[in-house]
Formats: sequence, structure tokens, C-alpha cells
Amino acid sequence: MRKKKHISAVDIRSFSAGPNFCFNVLLAIFALSCIVPFFFIIILSLTNETDITKYGYQFWPKHWTLASYQYLSSMGTQVLRSLGVTVFVTVVGTIMNSLFSSTYAYAISRRDFAYARFFTIFALISMLFAPGMVPTYLVVTQMLGLRDNVWALILPMCFGVYNVLIMRTYFKTSIPESILESARIDGATELKIFRSIVVPLAIPGIATISLFTCLGYWNDWFNAMLYTTNENVMPLQYLLVRIQNNIQMLTQQMQQGGSTIAAGQQVPTEGMRFAIVVVATLPIALTYPFFQKYFVKGMTIGGVKG
Repeated sequence: MRKKKHISAVDIRSFSAGPNFCFNVLLAIFALSCIVPFFFIIILSLTNETDITKYGYQFWPKHWTLASYQYLSSMGTQVLRSLGVTVFVTVVGTIMNSLFSSTYAYAISRRDFAYARFFTIFALISMLFAPGMVPTYLVVTQMLGLRDNVWALILPMCFGVYNVLIMRTYFKTSIPESILESARIDGATELKIFRSIVVPLAIPGIATISLFTCLGYWNDWFNAMLYTTNENVMPLQYLLVRIQNNIQMLTQQMQQGGSTIAAGQQVPTEGMRFAIVVVATLPIALTYPFFQKYFVKGMTIGGVKG
């Protein structure tokens, strides 16, 4: 008789060690490819303007300077005001979007809701056939009268169909129906069930759509360009866009030999571009690690079938 070859746990570990090491190396390279460019931008924002002109972009410049950030800080009052507007819009908009999207998704995910199919199709149609810029502009400015109002930056994005579809899938696959039935037998209302049972179980999904929404509100400047001219309600991103346009104007005047050459030479045009990227990106990048564990779990919604 032929003897069966015995495979030990040590053999299995040694067999899988090679592929695991390769995957780890690939993931490390990918992570560095994502992190290094951002650190490079920070270094360039701290590089002397003359060094950039002479030697180009370097990881370790010959002279360091804070001139780009000093130029931004010279607009201190406006920058702080715009930062406050952006934080308010991002926090309030994210809360409203998560609340509306979660409640809508919970309703259409219930099997006993008679109009679930109708509202699901209604949401899909509104996503596939968007009204466009002109009707939206008329509704916001003429019907709602939100011109130069901070709510014009919140309401157009306070409901997301994509977030509804994510949460609908999460509710259908991750919330056991038996728990909800037990709560109904005990006399709990639908609102109490949603607040006390569904929301605690759906934190990964809610955190996922909240991160998407937060990024959308933080990076939004187009709505501000459409609906606001008042500097008191101007968000940070749109302010930075205006600063960037002013830098381009100064650069063009310097090249054409205009009357503002002396003023333009004091502005670190290249370093300012990178400083603007850092100011616009760093705050939201620092908040991402706090959502990472929920984000990873929420992105696997529907990926495992029990």
C-alpha cells in the first residue's frame, strides 16, 4: 500500500509565506505611492521660490521658507471666516445627508413596506436623469431664495441616492429581521426600532456614507461660485480658488511687464499653489484615520453572503 504523505502545519505556513511576503511588498509600494506625493507637495510648499525656479522640484531643497503660508496668513480674517463656513457646511450637511439617506434607505429596505418598489425606482430615476444646472439654479435662487445664503451650500447636496443604495443594501444584508420582529412584538414603534436597534447596528454603513458626504462638502466650491458673492458665506475651497486665480493673474502681469511686477515678485507663485493644496487637503486627511475601520467594513457591504 502507498503511504499517504502527511502535510504538517509548518509546511502550510512555509508554503504561504512566499505569496504573503510578495503581497505585503506590493501593498507597501502602493501605500508609499499614495503617501509620498502628498509629503512632496508639503516640501514644495516650504521651498524657496528661487530654488524652484533654478533647480526645479526637489525632495530636499537648499533653502526652506514659510513665505507661501505667510501670504495665506496675511488674509487671516477671511481665511478663518471661510474655514468656519466650510466646517459648518461640512458638519451640518453631513449630518443631514446621513439622516435623510439612512431613513429613506431603511424604509425601502423593509419587506412589509407597500411602496418600497415605487420609492426605489423613484430614487434611481432621480439619479439617472438629473435635472441639470439651470433648473437647479432657478430652484435654489428663485423659488427658495437662497442667494448669498449658507443654506445654498448645504441643501443641494443634503440627499444622496448613491448613499441610499449603499444603506439599503446594508440594511437588507446586515440587520437580522428576527431582531426587528422581536422589538415589534414587545411593542416598540418603528421610530424607536430605528433609533435604538437599527442605528447602533448600522454604524459602519453610516460612517461610510458620512465619509463620502464629508469629502463632497469639504471639496465643494462649485456651488459657492454659483450661489454666493458675499464673502461672509464664502467657503474655504472657493476662497482658495480665487487666490489661485489671483496668482495666475499676477504671473501673467509679470510676464507681460505690467505695472504690478514689484507686487507680483513678492508673491511665491509656485509655492502658493502647493500651499493651497496642503491647506485644502490636510484637515480632511487627518480625519480619515478615525473613520478607517468603519470605512473598510462598510465598503464590504453585500460582499459576503451568509
